[in-house]
Amino acid sequence: MAGRLVAVVGPSGAGKDTLLGAARMALAEDPRFVFARRAITRPAETHSHAGAEAHLPLSEEAFAQAREAGAFALHWQAHGLHYGIPRSVEAELAEGRIVVANLSRAVLASVPAAYRLCVLLVTAPPALLAARIAGRGRETPEEIARRLQREAVLPAGLEMREVMNDATPEEGVARLLGTLRALAG
Repeated sequence: MAGRLVAVVGPSGAGKDTLLGAARMALAEDPRFVFARRAITRPAETHSHAGAEAHLPLSEEAFAQAREAGAFALHWQAHGLHYGIPRSVEAELAEGRIVVANLSRAVLASVPAAYRLCVLLVTAPPALLAARIAGRGRETPEEIARRLQREAVLPAGLEMREVMNDATPEEGVARLLGTLRALAG
């Protein structure tokens, strides 16, 4: 395949959803890039916020049927939900496009070599991650500390680029766009 899959991963609080949403809009008219729309077993967002992902909501049964029918190039389970990247990304890769996808670290090792995977790790200093997670108001300080202590292990041997998101959202988006454009050549 002439294109390549760019997997965007990162710890909670790194801001990857915000950066991906802005990058998707900034590159909407650039034919070199395609942003994969994930299928997820959760309802569609009822309210829009910065970085909200426009995913394809599927029931558990519909997801299982799609998976069994071979509809997904990649699929995984995390946080009690099922996620899938549509098989249609293979046509985009064959046409030489950069396919950008929000993936789980757990699925990286199963990405076919033909996808020419590059991992973009969006990250920030631990104190900033903790402050961002706390700002969501969904976890106690103890839960946040436990979440941050989990080691983010990536499979060995992957091509990887790091995008530090420790400043303004605009600066983080600029860093992500610069990295994506460099990968496109």
